[in-house]
Amino acid sequence: MKNLKLYKMLKAECKSQIAKAELTLDLLLNNPAGIGDHSTDDFYKNANEALTMLTDGKDRLETLEDWWKGQTNN
Repeated sequence: MKNLKLYKMLKAECKSQIAKAELTLDLLLNNPAGIGDHSTDDFYKNANEALTMLTDGKDRLETLEDWWKGQTNN
């Protein structure tokens, strides 16, 4: 039997990363005053980091789901 608990844990971690990135991007887009005394460079850096986190989370989730399908089809 495949380790379903491990799969679920990894999937939850990916979804959490996606949610955190989306929340950060929403904050940056809709509440730019929330960054306070940060410079424009900080704003751009935070936006790029959030986008990277979003991309990474989605890529990891897609990879995990593709791999899991292959495992369960054997």
